[in-house]
Amino acid sequence: MRQTLDQQRAQYAWEQVSQVAPNLIKDYTREAKGAPALIMGSGLMQTLAFFQAKGKNQHLALLSHLCRWLGRTLGGTAVTDRERFPPEAAANFATVMAALHTAPSSLYLRATDEALALLRWIRQFADARKSMEG
Repeated sequence: MRQTLDQQRAQYAWEQVSQVAPNLIKDYTREAKGAPALIMGSGLMQTLAFFQAKGKNQHLALLSHLCRWLGRTLGGTAVTDRERFPPEAAANFATVMAALHTAPSSLYLRATDEALALLRWIRQFADARKSMEG
């Protein structure tokens, strides 16, 4: 039986949160909880740039998780006549930002919606993991 997109988000989020180092989970959880407000207030590209600029492990982990998910769900989607959204394996800050800079507004909004939907799961799982690790 095929998984729904929301089940896929949940599975991906759990896999990623499970791999966050125990010494980072508290800070990662804090960043994950604040990320939706950052996206809604400043925009997806600005939020990704903020995480890249901060450069701490928790920021870079969350940035990677978001970029790779966008690559998984949007990879191959036409951005322009000659460009496509990067697939998961090639999705990183530089490639995702390049795609978002030239993306039509409909694709940018879809990417924003996907990031927010994924963050709902990441936030829940990170919080649960943080409470398990005390």
